Amino acid sequence: MILLDGKATSAAIKEEIAQQVDQLKSKGAKVPHLAAILVGSDGASQTYVNAKVKACERVGFESTLIELPADTTEDKLMETIDQLNNDDAIDGFIVQLPLPKHIDEDKVTLRVAPHKDVDGFHPENVGRMALGLPTFLPATPNGVMEMLGRYNIETSGKHCVVIGRSNIVGTPMSILMSRNSNPGNSTVTLTHSRTANLKEVCLSADIIIVALGKPKFLTADMVKKGAVVVDVGIHRIEDSSKKSGFRLVGDVDFETVAPKCAAISPVPGGVGPMTIASLLQNALKAVLKN
Repeated sequence: MILLDGKATSAAIKEEIAQQVDQLKSKGAKVPHLAAILVGSDGASQTYVNAKVKACERVGFESTLIELPADTTEDKLMETIDQLNNDDAIDGFIVQLPLPKHIDEDKVTLRVAPHKDVDGFHPENVGRMALGLPTFLPATPNGVMEMLGRYNIETSGKHCVVIGRSNIVGTPMSILMSRNSNPGNSTVTLTHSRTANLKEVCLSADIIIVALGKPKFLTADMVKKGAVVVDVGIHRIEDSSKKSGFRLVGDVDFETVAPKCAAISPVPGGVGPMTIASLLQNALKAVLKN
């Protein structure tokens, strides 16, 4: 069984990016500047944003973190987005999700300029992705593709089942896996909470990518021997044996599923680090396009 080590793979990608940044610096060219907007004090969001800022430092990017209080109005957030859209010093930026409930996430997504949308969420970038045109790819799905490619996982002609149809992960994941590319060229079944006979569908899969948001949802009886499983989920569950009082698990029941797999990604240390690496790749792409 191969462990798809996102931590090690993302470290290799960061090293490659750092070398490219050094080359830009040696030529006197612009160094990528990535910004992030964080609204409120959600613990998980703060952790993610801090990890992204540290990753920028690691590869030699400039970074700016804009922290706004939880009661920030939608108009104020839109004003902040407009400032970043119009700031030539900023090459790309993200608005960390989820946002407070009084702010419409769809409006926010539409407000970010497509050429600075390093999360790859804007409809223009999603449309270009669907058509196979150059664009910013959504960070998490592209991180999964990078992982599969760097571990030489055979995807061509394979049956890939994606569990979860979110606009951020599941739906773009299904598009990328079905594209005429390597990795890619899979026959994809996009499943969700309303899918009938999900267990039977999963048992026919060569590759299962789980992004449902339910702890330990995928169990051993849903996976055929020799399958490849990628776990996009991450959850905190109580664990009194841990000093922190909790432990992290994914959407896959790792302990029972792993022995059946040809390859599987762990949680933590799997897809999470790859998402950040993919975000950095997009920010570098923003500079190289200009």
